[in-house]
Amino acid sequence: MLKDLFKKSSKPLKKEKNSVHIPDGLFQKCIKCNEIIYTQDLIENLYICPSCGYYKRINPRERIGMILDHGSFKEWDNNIVIDDPLDFPGYKDKLKRIKEATSLDEAIITGTGRIHGKEVAIGVMASNFLMGSMGRVVGEKITRLIEGATNNRLPLIIFTCSGGARMQEGIISLMQMAKTSAAIKRHDEAGLLYISVLTDPTTGGVMASFAMLGDIIIAEPGALIGFAGPRVIEQTIGQRLPEGFQSAEYLLEHGFIDKIVKRDNMKKILSILIRS
Repeated sequence: MLKDLFKKSSKPLKKEKNSVHIPDGLFQKCIKCNEIIYTQDLIENLYICPSCGYYKRINPRERIGMILDHGSFKEWDNNIVIDDPLDFPGYKDKLKRIKEATSLDEAIITGTGRIHGKEVAIGVMASNFLMGSMGRVVGEKITRLIEGATNNRLPLIIFTCSGGARMQEGIISLMQMAKTSAAIKRHDEAGLLYISVLTDPTTGGVMASFAMLGDIIIAEPGALIGFAGPRVIEQTIGQRLPEGFQSAEYLLEHGFIDKIVKRDNMKKILSILIRS
């Protein structure tokens, strides 16, 4: 009978002697086109999907490796301890878990390095640390980076990637918007260059402060850039938004950013700009 062919057995299946074990992380799935990609191919393609061109978010140390000359990076302020100013429920435990999972102390890495021999001050935000949200320590590290660039008369580059202000720190997180913006103003008054590089996503309080204050504002292709998310805006105004609204391409077309630069060309473009 056919039903006997599909009868469940209580006996465990035996492993085949020649069965192949596929190590974890050998392949990845593109979240946009659903293609399965060999991880090494993805790395060699700078974490860009070879099938659809989707830009995968990358951690800050990988970004630093792509942009700075090998071995030139010197990290700043990696010993600032995150506190819990509002005694927010579960915040300390969440921070502990994220630190262990990411091997990061906060949602940004700052320091100095060289791009084709030219020294710069650089900050790179981390999407995998509470979605790059800006709390007291992130704001403090960015401000110290900007002030260090001003004092040492260095060009400043910040790669942004953030969901905005950190809700677990309330008004203290919002204060970082004014704090970082004031530091940028002093850097500008010193006649120094600030290049802001917007990556996916750059939103909320980060977008509304230092991210959009660059002398030159660059974005990666397809990056989401805006204050509130598209769904929030649509619910508020009761209208459908234009196609591609808040994408880097839309912002370039409407004059909000200066240039879209592909990842494989980013170091070259930054090198040209800091020498101009």
